[in-house]
Amino acid sequence: MNENKVNKTDADKNKVNENKVNKTDADKNRVNENKVNKTDADKNKVNRTDVDKNNLGGIDVSKNVNQKSGIGFFEKYLTVWVLICMAVGIFIGQFLPLIPHTLGQFEYAHVSVPIAVLIWLMIYPMMLKVDFKSIRYVGENPKGLYVTWTVNWLIKPFTMFVIAGFFFFVLFKPFLSPELAQDYLTGAVLLGAAPCTAMVFVWSFLSRGNATYTVMQVATNDLILLVAFVPIVAFLLGMNSVVIPWDTLILSVGFFVVVPLVLGILTRHIVIQRKGETYFNESFVPKWNHVTIPGLLLTLIIIFSFQGNVILSNPIHIVLIAVPLVIQTFLIFFLAYGACKILRLPYDIAAPAGMIGASNFFELAVAVAIALFGASSPVVLATIVGVLTEVPIMLILVKIALSTQSRFKEKIPSLRFGIF
Repeated sequence: MNENKVNKTDADKNKVNENKVNKTDADKNRVNENKVNKTDADKNKVNRTDVDKNNLGGIDVSKNVNQKSGIGFFEKYLTVWVLICMAVGIFIGQFLPLIPHTLGQFEYAHVSVPIAVLIWLMIYPMMLKVDFKSIRYVGENPKGLYVTWTVNWLIKPFTMFVIAGFFFFVLFKPFLSPELAQDYLTGAVLLGAAPCTAMVFVWSFLSRGNATYTVMQVATNDLILLVAFVPIVAFLLGMNSVVIPWDTLILSVGFFVVVPLVLGILTRHIVIQRKGETYFNESFVPKWNHVTIPGLLLTLIIIFSFQGNVILSNPIHIVLIAVPLVIQTFLIFFLAYGACKILRLPYDIAAPAGMIGASNFFELAVAVAIALFGASSPVVLATIVGVLTEVPIMLILVKIALSTQSRFKEKIPSLRFGIF
């Protein structure tokens, strides 16, 4: 009987010790679980704050990041459609000349009205995303603006001069007379000294750039253009009589930047006021996402229909001019894009920073060339080649940007646009 009591006592002790151990382990697990949950919550809170600060577009689309948006037929084969549209444009220019002739009559200050309307349609969807409330955050991260200003005005015009000069006067010397080489160099410099104003909104949209920051980049760039274009061109080309067609410049900036920006802001304000921000971001804005690409393809057809005769009558010279322009485009893009990566800027600031330098304000370049040298000058041909090469090359750069965005640690959730 005593033995049974001892065994019972030992069993009770073991049970008590076991309960204590279990209780202690449970307490420890509960404490650790609370610590982990609290840590995760703190991390989420920090991440959420970063998103709020960096989301300069004023759109919180983190809920939509995991939602799949199907890639449309045109978007999936965009490269093919671009080539087809270029061929269609040349065909129309050669065999249906009445069409480009009629469209060419709708022009003001060297700006084609049909092309301007299509560019406006391409820009408007991005302007819908601009939230002026979030512009205050631009001052907290001005490095993207510094990259844009430095590349566009301290590097781009001079690399264009060096690269084009090397090709036209050295490598292509057997094919070009010194006079022709000088004319092509002049056209290239006019392109290099005029960073893009209008189409950069399209490239930024396609590469999922930040809408608000892109507007700031373009706006400040245009202000610098007003004072820097003439002295840079005069310095590089040794010309003292460079004349800016102010009507072309003012019309382009007003029509391609100010008008769509104002309409986009008004639309945003009215729709949000009536139906709320959730409806605007998740229902209204996506309706416009499929306007950009058809507008881009129609623009290509018109541009190539205008220049069909030029292309077919000067195929070799078109290629010779295009080579340095294409090299310059890639160089400037990677310089700006890489600088943003080194400075640890978010992808949606880095992409448009690269695009704005790589693309050109070709309306201004062509207008200046015509005003200074006449419509039949080889200088004008060089600027026109810049128009012809811009869209295909920029689409390649958009694809490169989209495929490398995962390399940027500072990323902001953004809407998916099926591009390629």
